[in-house]
Amino acid sequence: MMYPFIKIIDVILELFSYAVITQIIVSWLIVFNVLNTQQPLVRSILDFLYRITEPLYRKIRRYMPDLGGIDLTPLVVLLGIYFMRMLLWRTVAPLLGV
Repeated sequence: MMYPFIKIIDVILELFSYAVITQIIVSWLIVFNVLNTQQPLVRSILDFLYRITEPLYRKIRRYMPDLGGIDLTPLVVLLGIYFMRMLLWRTVAPLLGV
């Protein structure tokens, strides 16, 4: 009975991890001048990724040390998502009989 609920949470976490990975790749492409931020499509993709990831990044950055130009927040988010998905399937799902 709870399997669809757990699966929906898992899919949401997986999609968010794809958004984080996409943001990392796009930011590298901008830094190396492969993408131009003046293009409307690139700007809209950046805006979308910023709006869905920045609220979580902002909360995590409060506790992260300042490393200059290196931002490890996406890595922390990806590790958190990995552990949440692992906890979901190895701890919560067996308790619910999935």
